Parts: sequence; C-alpha cells; structure tokens
Amino acid sequence: MSCVHVVRFGVKVGHGVLMLCCWAFSVIIMMDMRFEFVVDGAKLLMDWWGKIGASNGCKIPHHYYSKYIGSKRLRKALVSWVLFWIVVCLCIFLYMGSYATEKRKESLASMCDERARMLQDQFNVSMNHVQAMSILISTFHHGKDPSAIDQKTFARYTDRTAFERPLTSWVAYAVRVLHSERERFEKQQGWTVKRMDFLEQNPVHKNDYTVENHEPSPMQEEYAPVIFAQDTISHVVSLDMLSGKEDRENILCARASGNGVLTAPFPLLKTNRLGVILTFAVYKADLPSNANPNERIQATNGYLGGVFDIESLVEKLLQQLASKQKILVNVYDTTNFSLPISMYGSDESGDKLNHVSPLNFGDPFRRHEMHCRFKQKPPWPWLAITTSVGILVIALLIGHIFHATVKRIAKVEDDYQEMMELKKRAEAADIAKSQFLATVSHEIRTPMNGVLGMLDMLMDTSLDVTQQDYVRTAQASGKALVSLINEVLDQAKIESGKLELEAVAFNLRAVLDDVLSLFLGKSQEKGVELAVYISDKVPEVLIGDPGRFRQIITNLMGNSIKFTEKGHIFVTVHLVQEVRDQMEEEVEFSSKNTLSGFPVADRRLSWSKFKTFSQAGRVALPSLFTSNLIDLIVSVEDTGVGIPLDAQSRIFTPFMQVGPSISRIHGGTGIGLSISKCLVALMNGEIGFSSMPKIGSTFTFTAVLTNGCGTADELKTQQISNQSCSALSEFHGVMALVIDPRAVRVKVSRYHIQRLGINVEVASDFFQGLTIICTRDTNIIMILVEQEVWDTDLSSSAHFVDQLMNISGVSPPKIFVLTNSISTTRASAVACGDHTRPMILKPLRASMLAASLQRAMGVGNKVNCQNGMLPGSSLRNLLLGRKILVVDDNNVNLRVAAGTLRKYGANVVCADSGKKAVSLLKPPHKFDACFMDIQMPEMDGFEATMRIRAMEQETNDRIQRGDEFATAYDNISSWHAPILAMTADVIQATHEQCLECGMNGYVSKPFEAQQLYREVSCFFPDKPTSK
Repeated sequence: MSCVHVVRFGVKVGHGVLMLCCWAFSVIIMMDMRFEFVVDGAKLLMDWWGKIGASNGCKIPHHYYSKYIGSKRLRKALVSWVLFWIVVCLCIFLYMGSYATEKRKESLASMCDERARMLQDQFNVSMNHVQAMSILISTFHHGKDPSAIDQKTFARYTDRTAFERPLTSWVAYAVRVLHSERERFEKQQGWTVKRMDFLEQNPVHKNDYTVENHEPSPMQEEYAPVIFAQDTISHVVSLDMLSGKEDRENILCARASGNGVLTAPFPLLKTNRLGVILTFAVYKADLPSNANPNERIQATNGYLGGVFDIESLVEKLLQQLASKQKILVNVYDTTNFSLPISMYGSDESGDKLNHVSPLNFGDPFRRHEMHCRFKQKPPWPWLAITTSVGILVIALLIGHIFHATVKRIAKVEDDYQEMMELKKRAEAADIAKSQFLATVSHEIRTPMNGVLGMLDMLMDTSLDVTQQDYVRTAQASGKALVSLINEVLDQAKIESGKLELEAVAFNLRAVLDDVLSLFLGKSQEKGVELAVYISDKVPEVLIGDPGRFRQIITNLMGNSIKFTEKGHIFVTVHLVQEVRDQMEEEVEFSSKNTLSGFPVADRRLSWSKFKTFSQAGRVALPSLFTSNLIDLIVSVEDTGVGIPLDAQSRIFTPFMQVGPSISRIHGGTGIGLSISKCLVALMNGEIGFSSMPKIGSTFTFTAVLTNGCGTADELKTQQISNQSCSALSEFHGVMALVIDPRAVRVKVSRYHIQRLGINVEVASDFFQGLTIICTRDTNIIMILVEQEVWDTDLSSSAHFVDQLMNISGVSPPKIFVLTNSISTTRASAVACGDHTRPMILKPLRASMLAASLQRAMGVGNKVNCQNGMLPGSSLRNLLLGRKILVVDDNNVNLRVAAGTLRKYGANVVCADSGKKAVSLLKPPHKFDACFMDIQMPEMDGFEATMRIRAMEQETNDRIQRGDEFATAYDNISSWHAPILAMTADVIQATHEQCLECGMNGYVSKPFEAQQLYREVSCFFPDKPTSK
C-alpha cells in the first residue's frame, strides 16, 4: 500500500472511532436523563411479549430479566465478548502485518527484477555490437587482401562507436596463428608474440605494467596474439591470449560452440578492477550455418574479445534507476554454486529481506544472480496497529453500550407492525429490483436497437469497400455490446431466480452446425482445426431450450478458441449410457490419439466427480428411458494453454479470470462459465473440466432433455435445420471413400458424410484405397482425401490419380481434398500441377458439405443457405403487401422498425404514442397487424393494448347482438388485430405481462429474422411464391 492510502485509511478509522465515542457518550447521558421514556417503551414490549407467552401457555415473569441482568451469565458473555475481539484484533494485526511484508517483498522483487532486466538488456545490446564487430573484421580484414583494417583504423573505429557499447570497457582482436606460421607472422608484425601468464607469476604494480616485461610465448600448436586493440588497452597488443590461464578455456569454448562465452570475474590489467571478458570467434565466410565443432575450429580466423568493467557498469545503472526507497544490490557469479564470486556490491548491512533475480548474459555455461535488499529496516506497521486498536476500541464500546442498555432495559419492544412494514418494504424492494432490471435492459438495448438497425439499413445502401468495412466494424462492436448486456442480465436473472427454460423441439445437429459457423473465421485465422461429432444414438429431435443449449456450447467453444493457438477444438455429444459402457470396458486413454495429433487432457477426469457416474446415478439411469428422457453428455476438448493449477478452483466464480492480464489480452467479463454452470443446473445436469497447463482443457457437461422423435414438429424442425434435404435424395446410397490415417478424424468425416445418406469406406493410405476401389463391387464415385495424406508425398498423390484413370470399366471417381485452409490446398495443387482439384473446407457441416459436393459433381441446387438461417424470401412472402402499424415513442427505433418491415415488402404506418395507436386501431381500420413498444410516456403499450382489445370486444358484441351490421365494419364480424410487443428487455415477467394484456406475442429489439418469422407466421399465412 502507498503512503497516501495508509494515511487516508488511518484518518477514516480515527474519524469513525471518534464519532462512535461521541455517540456512545451522548447515548449514556441521554439514558441517564430520559430513563423514564425508555422504561415506558420497555413496558409496551413486555406487554406484547407477555401476550405471546400466554397464547403459547407459558407466561414469562417480569422479574426474569432483572435476575438475568445480575446473573453470572451476563458477565461471562461480556468477558467472552472482550476476549473474542482481542483475539480477532490480534489476528487482524498479524494478517495486515504479513500483508505489508508481502507487499514489501513484491516491491523489492519488482525493483530487483527491473534492475536485473535492464542490466541484462544493456549487456545483450553491447554483446550484439561486439558480435557485429566480429563480422566487420571477418569481412574487411580476412576478406580483403591486403587487409582494409590496421591498428590505427581499429582504434579510431572503436573509439568513435564506443557509445553503442555503453557496458564495454574495451575491445581487442586476436588472430589465430599456427605454430608453422609464427615466424612469418612475427616478421610481418615486427614484434614477438608474448605470453599472457607472466603477470600472474611475477606480479607488478599496475602503474609499472609494460608489455616488454612479458616473455615470449612458449612453443605450442597455435597462438592467439592480439593485433588490434582499443587505444585504452593498446598495451595488450602482441599478447598471446591462449597462454593466459583465464582466457584459454574461454577461447576454446567460444570457437567450438559459435556463441559468445564469458570468463569468470578477474582483476583487469592496469586498473585491477573486477571484470569479465566476452569472447566471440571470427570464422571464415564460407562456414555453413549447421557446422559441427570440428568444422568451426578449422574455420576459425581469430577471436574478438570485449571487456566489461562490472563494478562501474552496475553502479551507472543503479544511478539511472535511483528511487526514493534505496536498495542494496550485489551481483554474483554463481557458476560454482557452493563458492559464488562477488562481482559487485558491499557487505553493508540492511534489511534482512532479500530477493534474488537471475541474470542471463547469453553464456549458457555461466550463471549470474543479482541479490537485492532494502537499505533501511522496515517501518512499524502503523496501519495494522491503528486498525486493530480501532476495531478493539469499537468492540469495547459496543460491549459497554450493550451492557448499559441491558442493565437499564428489562424489556425490549419489537413492534409487530414495524416488522410487517419492513417485510412489505422488502417485498417492494424485490419487485423494484425486477422492475429496475427490466428498465435498465430496455433503456440500454433501445438505443442499441437504433444503432444496429440504422447500420443494417446503411448496409443496404450503395457503399464503397472502405465504408462497408467501417459499417461491419460498427455492427460487430454493437453486437458485442449487446452480447455483454445479455450476459450481465443473465447473471442478474440467475441471482434473482428469474431465469426459466423453454421446452421446444429442436435439431441438436443443426444447433451445433450453427455454432461451428460462428467460429469458422476465427479458427481458420488461427489455423486451429474445428470439429463436431454426435453419436448416432442421440435422437434427431430433442425437446428443450435450444437457445440456452447453444449459449452453453458457445461459451465453452468461445473460451477454447480464445486460448488455443494450434491443434484442434473437438466437440462430442454422446448418451451418458454410451460413456458408462466405455468406462466399464476400461479402454486405455491415449493423449496422442486425437483429432490433430496434439496431446490433450484426459477427458475422463472432467466427469469423474459427476453424480451421474456414481452408484446412485447408475441406479437412477433406467428411469430415464422409461420416462422418455435423454441424458446427454457433451465434451469440448481443446489443445490450448490450459488452466493453471492455482486458478482451477475458482474457474466457475462469476467475474473471476485466470489472471489480471487475461481481460486485456483476450477480452471477456469472466461470467460465461458461471452462467453456463447455472444453465446446466437448470437442465438437471452437471459440469466439470480437466486441464493440464500447456497441454489443453476439456470441459464436459450433462443435460437431461426429452426425446422429441415422433412429435408433430419433428418434420418441420428437420426441414428448417437441415439445408441439405435435396442432397439426401441426390446422394442417397452413393459410395464414398475416405483416406485418412487418423482414427478420430475419420470418425468425424464419416459422421458428416453419412448425414447426407452416403455410404462410407475408410482407407489409411493411397495403396489401401486403390485396393478397396479395385476389389469392391459397388462403384465408388467420390474420394475424400485428408490434406495431411495428400501433402505428405506429392509423387504418391500423382501416382494415385494416374492409377484411378487406368481402372477399366468404370469412370474414375471424383477426388476431394479435406482441408483446414484454402491457401495451403491451393499451394499443394500448384505443386502437383493440378489447379482444378476440388477441395472441401473444414469444419465439416451438412449444408456446406452438400453444397461442395453439388457444386463439384454438377448436380442439385447450388445455392446454399447458412445452417439455421431462414431465407429472406420467407418473410417477404408473409409481409408483402401487409399494412402494419408501428408504434414507438423513440423516433430512431420507429425508423429502424419501419425500415426493417418495409425491406420485406410491408406497407408501414408509424405512430409515436399509445393514444394515436388506439385511435388508428379503432374498428373499422385497414391494418393487418400492429408492432407496439411497451414503455412509452402518457400511455404505455400495455394500457394501449387493453384499450384496443376493449374496443374490439365492444364492437364484436354490438355486431353479435344486432345493434350494428357487419357491412359497416368492412363485413368483418369479429375484430382482433394481431399486436406484437416490441421489447428491449429479456425479463420473463415482461413476456408474461404482454400475453396477459392481450398481445399476441413479442419480438426483441433489434429484430432478428428467425424470431420475426416465428411470431408473424402464427397469424399470417404463407403466400405461395410465383414461379
């Protein structure tokens, strides 16, 4: 905590304690002065309590309280109260003290890591410049004959570029000289190669050091004399670096590895300061990048070394990072962990708190660490002291007030009327909360309806490409905001217990196809394979809430697509009984037998704690079959980053995320999983997960739905959800061959292909595929090859195609390539010399697969609608020529609704108030329907609808009684104009109120084509389309 927060908190606590003391003092004075008033109130309470006791047959004597006040129980209670709060305050003090210590540790760690990181970064920058200098020497010295560099040029260049190497004290270059070349080399240079270890054997004062005092280097296989050096260390020219004890091993390691190598800390010549030498080997230009150590040694031309004065460098860095809270820094070479070498720092005593930050200077053979500690001792924990003392004072004051109150009052009146009033207030507050939720929903979604509607209308105008991109971006942002609002409102409804599920027939396979379409673009952008598999034992039609089921799947897949960068996301749906049978067979789990070949978390762990798989669940399972209920188990498997172990316990907590950076990187509110868990519970299911960091996660949930097969809506549901109905008749009974070596992927491909009525054979490679084609009696008309098989060996692919062409007696089958990306398939087609090879883009869906096959085979209707979307022509058939009244007080929403209905051919009349709607819908009128907003000033939609229904009922009664003739009312004897509510909130109570006041239904704002079609089709017959 910062000092400002501590002072602010202390002031608040002190002010609160002072006010409480003043209040307690005034209460005690008032008790003494007005004791009679308190006693009168106590008598009233005692009379009431006596009546209750008498009604229960046990009268409470008045002297009981006076005896209780003077008894030992009260003293014990007060002593217990004081001791309890002393313990609590002590715990608070210890907790806040430990918290302050942890914050101090975090502060020290942050400052230490910052210094270590900056030192490391600056060191790496200098190291890169030294390495670049080695390339310069290789190019202009060894690559030129004669050399373009001499000592003077090198010294001038290094001095002028010293600012690029702020951590480098000096730079020198030593050339590699073999023993056979030594004599010629010394004549060429004009000096003798000197030995380096003379200084260690005969120490001299640093100011008396001269290179002439060195002895000639002894005979050895090769030498490394310094030929170029910075002016500040020109005295090292002619020294043989291989004869030095500190440098020989360093040079040999650098040239064999090709990396920069550091020496252990040692005193520098002349300065005697502690430093290290970074050595890079300079190779010949023709050295290959994958050379082995022997090749590197043979190709070595010389060695470039840079000296780093660690003491001065660290001190400069610390001066740049000077802060108000000084810390002491020590740098150690910990290559020998038992005997670390101090490179910088003093033994000055400071705070005992210590933090160690690792340093990586690029040398894999040496280790360095930075040790940090505060220079000053930790301050007193005044915040913990004041807080704990303040709480203790408050507790003592409360105890004193309680003791004084109990002594003076023998009876306490609890007015029954006041309790009832509080109960009414609580009930009113609950109603107000629900109304507030509805109002907030309406007020937020109403302007968003206008924004999205206007953007949708704008898209129907003539826009250029840039403008269309702007509009799409705005639409995506608006829809994201609406989605966020829906999530928050769902969470609020869950907390208030207002969330209810629908029970309608739906096609589960079509729902999952829709979800796949939703994440298609994101998965292709990331290169992640997306797939769905539904067991054949799952009924075609189920009865439940498809919207909420889709919401669960969307939340789980949305999280998977966020945190998965490679591999796959695989959704499977089975019956619980199937999974239980597999568990009894004890099938061994393989983490690599997966869709993409990447390892995954064991999905069996995700349902290990489900009650469904317990012994009680096994006993209850047969009742599901007798009651026509279907117990589904759905798993969403991914190969993402996984969930850290410390975060797995709070993964279903609302508004909680794995880390603070998740929302910044991936977005989201952290309530998707919480909502999913509540929705699963409403479906009488359970949800769980298994996750391994850096491997992936598998979320599994169960849901109890009703078998919808045999219902009246089954045929209609299948026709709406399955867009490949025509393909079923065209491809029914056709034989196809799938070539894929991966069993899981084959299962997915077979599932989607068989949905079109196609029989499937499977082969693991081209050879087995040819064998099946040649030996099978039934003609195979199409072959689907996985891209992995097609691209593994292009020559085998070409040979396979040639063999198919040579099969006599039958026309060659059509070959399709199953791929995750269009670009990769096109590239492979070019490599094979075939630009026309048809491809099928994954994830596979029935409508997409049917359209691809129809397009390639030249059969059927090539126009394919997206799964689950109703064509605009259906709404146009319903609304064309209809005269519709739209009522809304918001001009923007009025224009949006009118524009949407006019788009489908309706004749729209607008009204901006409920009163106008009542006057316009007074019989007789020409309107076919009315879309009415709920929340309007003066007269809302509910009141307007009730008045319209009253007028219609009155008119119908007069016609039936004979008071009026139907001819006066356009020959209509029964008036009932369909009225649809336009609501922006999603509260179930609002929907029920719409139906109670006489409305025929409701549509949410902004309009959705599917919901609009469903509501309008209830009272408008579908007109036949003209051909």
